[in-house]
Amino acid sequence: MTLTDTKQLTDTLRQKPRIRILFVCLGNICRSPAAQGIMQSLVDARGLSGRFRLDSCGFYGGHAGDLPDRRMRIHAARRDYRLDHRSRQIRPWDFDDFDLIIGMDDSNIYDLLEAAPSPEAQKKVARMTDFCRAYTCHTAVPDPYYEGASGFELVLDLLEDACAGLLDALTD
Repeated sequence: MTLTDTKQLTDTLRQKPRIRILFVCLGNICRSPAAQGIMQSLVDARGLSGRFRLDSCGFYGGHAGDLPDRRMRIHAARRDYRLDHRSRQIRPWDFDDFDLIIGMDDSNIYDLLEAAPSPEAQKKVARMTDFCRAYTCHTAVPDPYYEGASGFELVLDLLEDACAGLLDALTD
């Protein structure tokens, strides 16, 4: 199993009138809801809200229904992002409902490729850091859950860079 070339994938999606993106991490309380919130902010700022449907989820279901981690919400709010998504676990039909499914790290990517019900569904999987333009030395968005403030700030830096790159790849 290998990831599809992200340029080929985004070139194909650029032609769609509405693009559905799912961000995925382990617990859906730090990285993926932050990616969803940042991407939504960028989409809204460009007046493209009607063109995108954004959501996030995780593989671990123990946080289902919870708001994002309080620390992530605090750090995101300092950058004017509002994270109010409620955690949910990935579902088999997500592979049908979304055009692009983005994992935060190698473990997420592996799990997504394993969970994909078909080779066509596997082609929808991409790595978040593949869209980074400034933080190109990072191959994953690290889980900040057991880190201090600097871990949450790094995650937000990486996601701002990657989400801007993703939006440009889908709209330019």
